[in-house]
Amino acid sequence: MSPTFPLQSTAVPIRLISSALAALFVLAGCGGGGGSPGVGTGSPVANTPTAPVTPTPTGTSATPEDLNPNLLGEAYGSYWNKCAAPRKGVDASGKAFPDVQGTLLDELKFLRAWTNQYYLWYNEVPNTYKMADFKSAITYFDVLKTPAVTATGQPKDRYHFTYPTAEWEAMQTQSIDLGYGITWSRNAGGAAPRTWQITAVEPGSPAAAAGLLRGDLLTKIDGIDFVNASDATSIERFNLALFPETAGSAHRFTLQRGGVPVEVTMTGADVRIAPVKNVKIFETATGKVGYLTFDTFNAVSEKQLIDSFIVFRQAGVTDLVLDIRYNGGGLLYLASQLAYMVSGPASTNGKVFEQSQYNDKLPREAPLPFRSTAWGFASSNPVPAGLPLPTLGLKRVTVLSTAGTCSASESVINGLRGADVEVIQIGGTTCGKPYGFTPVPNCGTTYFSVEFKGVNNKGFGDFNDGFAPTCQVSDDLTRPVGDPSEGLLAAALTYRATQACPVSTTSRARIVPMEIVRPQVKEIAIRPTPGAPPR
Repeated sequence: MSPTFPLQSTAVPIRLISSALAALFVLAGCGGGGGSPGVGTGSPVANTPTAPVTPTPTGTSATPEDLNPNLLGEAYGSYWNKCAAPRKGVDASGKAFPDVQGTLLDELKFLRAWTNQYYLWYNEVPNTYKMADFKSAITYFDVLKTPAVTATGQPKDRYHFTYPTAEWEAMQTQSIDLGYGITWSRNAGGAAPRTWQITAVEPGSPAAAAGLLRGDLLTKIDGIDFVNASDATSIERFNLALFPETAGSAHRFTLQRGGVPVEVTMTGADVRIAPVKNVKIFETATGKVGYLTFDTFNAVSEKQLIDSFIVFRQAGVTDLVLDIRYNGGGLLYLASQLAYMVSGPASTNGKVFEQSQYNDKLPREAPLPFRSTAWGFASSNPVPAGLPLPTLGLKRVTVLSTAGTCSASESVINGLRGADVEVIQIGGTTCGKPYGFTPVPNCGTTYFSVEFKGVNNKGFGDFNDGFAPTCQVSDDLTRPVGDPSEGLLAAALTYRATQACPVSTTSRARIVPMEIVRPQVKEIAIRPTPGAPPR
C-alpha cells in the first residue's frame, strides 16, 4: 500500500505513470477498476480489453455541473468523503474512516470537480455525460478523460484507473500482495493459444514452497486446459485461481519444466514482497561490480536500497548493474534518492531530478532535486528522516530493462541522463510512461487520473515510446535472475569489458514476445503535488 491520505496530502501524494501495456490487463467483468490484471474480459474472446462503460441515456435533464464543470470550481472539498455507503470503524493504521453520510451524486460531483481542476487534459473531457445516468462512481470516473487518440490511433489517455484504497495502502507501506508470490509473463496480446511463464518467484511465498521456478510454463488450472480454453466459464475460473480475491482458497496448477509436467496445489495468501534482492558483488579484472535486483519503489524499499548501497560502498565497487527489468515504479522520491546514491553530489548538485508540468490552471511546482537524504517513509521497517544517503559517485551505470520497466524506473534513467551520467541499457525498450498522478482516495476507492508530465534537468520527457536499449537482449527465463550467466546480466558484464553488444546472448533465451502480467497500480511514480485536497 501507499502512504495514507493525510501523508499524501501534506507530504507525499502519489504520482503514477501507467502504460499501454498495463491497459491490456483487464479484470474479467470489471469495466474500469484496478485490481487483478486478469486473463480475459469474461467474454469467449480472452484478453480483449473492455470498452469504456457508457450508460444508456435515461432522458434525465443535465445539471449545470454536467454542462459547465467550472461552476464547481474547487468544490471537490465540499464533497470530499461524502459517501453513499460510508465505511464504519478504523483503517489499517487505526484511524477512523473519514466517511460521512452522503449520496452517489456527492461522489460524482467530487470526481467532476477534482477532474476539472487537476486533470492534465481537463478541457478535453466531454460534458455530454449526465451524472444522473450513472449507477456508480467508478463507471462515471471511467468517462472523465480525454477521448482523443494519438497519431497511431492509441488512446491519448491510457492510464485512467481505480484501486481499492485498503489494498493500495497495504501494497505500499507493508509491501504485501495477495496471491502466490508469482510474477507471470505472457505472450503479447495474451490470446489463446496462451503462453504464460513464471518470470519470478518470491522467496518464502506459496509458489516457492511448492518448488516452482522461473521459466515454468503454465498448462492447466484445476484440470482445465489453460493454453486453449476460451469460453467464459473457463476464463472466469482462471481469473479466480490466478488472482485470488481472498486468502485461503486453494487451486491446482499444472506446469511444464523442460517438457516434464509439474503439478502443484497452492493456496492464496498475503505475500510479503522484498523489493530489493540478489545484492551481489562481482570481481572482475577491472574492478568490483555491484549488482542488485530492484522490483518496486515502495516505502519498504527505502531501507533496503540504503543498506545495499552501504554494502557496495564499503566493498569499494567501481561500477554498478541495476536490474530493474520488472520494476513498474512507485515513489518518485525514492527514484530521486536512488539516482543520487548512484551518482553522488559531484554530478547532481544544483540540478533537477524531475520537473512536473501541470495544466494551465495550476502554478509551476518547485522541481524535485536529487535527494541526498532519506525521506523516512512510514513502513514496516523505516529509516530516520534526514539520514544522509551513501553514494558511489559513478559517472556510468548499467541498467537491465524490459517492457516491464516503467514510470519511476524510467525517471531514474531520464533523471541520470539529464545530469550527464551515462546510462548503459541492456535488454528491451522500456514501457514509456512520462505522465503522473496524485492517487486520490474517496469512500474506499482510490482514483488515478493523469495530472502532469515529468521532464529532466535538460527539459526532456518525451519518452512515450520508451527508452531503447544500448544492446537489445531477450529476457532469459532459462536461468535465475542474478546468475552471471543469465542473458541480460551476462550481456551487461560482456559489454562492460568489450564495449560491444554480444551477438550470442539472445540465442539462449526464449524468443517469444512476452509482456509482464500486472495491474496498472504496479506501474506508478509518486511525488508531492498540489493536486491532493486535505482530508
